[in-house]
Amino acid sequence: MNYKETLSWLYSHLPMYQRIGAAAYKANLDNTIALCNLLGNPQNSFRSVHVAGTNGKGSVSHMLASILQEHGLKTGLYTSPHLKDFRERIRVNGSMIPKRNVTRFINKYREAFEEIRPSFFEMTVGLAFEHFRQESVDIAVVEVGMGGRLDSTNIITPLVSVITNISFDHMQFLGDTLEKIAIEKAGIIKPGIPVVIGETQPELESLFRKRARQVGSKIVFADQLPRYEIRDARNAIQDPASSIQDPLHGHYQKKNIITSLGVINLLNQTGYKISKKSIHKGIRNVTENTGLQGRWQVLSQTPLTICDIGHNEAGIREVVQQLSKTPHQQLHMVFGLVNDKEISHILHLLPTEATCYFCKADIPRGLDAKELHIQAEKQGLKGTFYRSVREALTAARNTATPDDLIFIGGSTFVVAEALP
Repeated sequence: MNYKETLSWLYSHLPMYQRIGAAAYKANLDNTIALCNLLGNPQNSFRSVHVAGTNGKGSVSHMLASILQEHGLKTGLYTSPHLKDFRERIRVNGSMIPKRNVTRFINKYREAFEEIRPSFFEMTVGLAFEHFRQESVDIAVVEVGMGGRLDSTNIITPLVSVITNISFDHMQFLGDTLEKIAIEKAGIIKPGIPVVIGETQPELESLFRKRARQVGSKIVFADQLPRYEIRDARNAIQDPASSIQDPLHGHYQKKNIITSLGVINLLNQTGYKISKKSIHKGIRNVTENTGLQGRWQVLSQTPLTICDIGHNEAGIREVVQQLSKTPHQQLHMVFGLVNDKEISHILHLLPTEATCYFCKADIPRGLDAKELHIQAEKQGLKGTFYRSVREALTAARNTATPDDLIFIGGSTFVVAEALP
């Protein structure tokens, strides 16, 4: 198979959660273990940092990878889902995995895959780990797909584990309370491996401390570090979160910077000696170094058009807060959701003065735009539904004046279709 045929085989033969939802979810690690055994357990050939959390784990993963690259380390980065190109998920020093490597991997192991029957995500994890081994990376930053305890990435033994925060998402798999979700995320905390918790949530702090104590792991709450101090071999940076130049513009990114600094603090205690210069350059150059997209990303200036992949209650709340602080005359929202979210909890956060353009991303899991429109009207929102993301965006652009603001979001997949 060539690359195009390989992708077609992947999408048609392997169940993909991002597209079809629950039918692709495997509540155990059996397939991942079998797959990695087939590959000779490549996950044991490189050092890693493991990043979980409800929101911010993608940004933190990209920031850490960028900092480690600036420090001179050959750095692998595994994230999901992708926005435009499947190969975004697997990078080494910012470069996506070559097409020929994807094709070679699938051609070599296709018969075995048909026996193991991995999900799309399980296969991608195996591909990433094999690529990192072949590239002899010094370290890899590995983002959890969903939850933690039963996530396919949870077969690595990292130098540091990271949990950014806990909020409601994927409740049908992870539980319907914050405590249940936190227990699943805490499943990445391994014996003797230090863990960074990005945000202190009073109702969950004792749960994380108890888990860390049970397995003998040092635990650090990044936002409790004195003045967010981080030390390296030569100096200490006082309150770097306020002095670091953040190119991502989302107000919520300060939390992700603080989490990243907590991780670097622990890595430096293991002998990495990552400098202040590498930290500042890593944050400043994160987009160029890692290809990060979809985080408060400005698509055009007139009218100001911004997209953001925040897609659950906590993420949308952050987005709406920043929209309210962004100067504009009228707000236009190109908005779509997937069909397994708590729709009413998200819709009630949207500003009723906005003009909405409801749409469905071109995936089976997308929520029907007409149904979304009906539910939105019950929440006092006004707007129209459209057959596609592109049609909705075109309508918003045709309606907006130069001083208006167009926002695109609600779903990672809506943002993906809006990106150039």
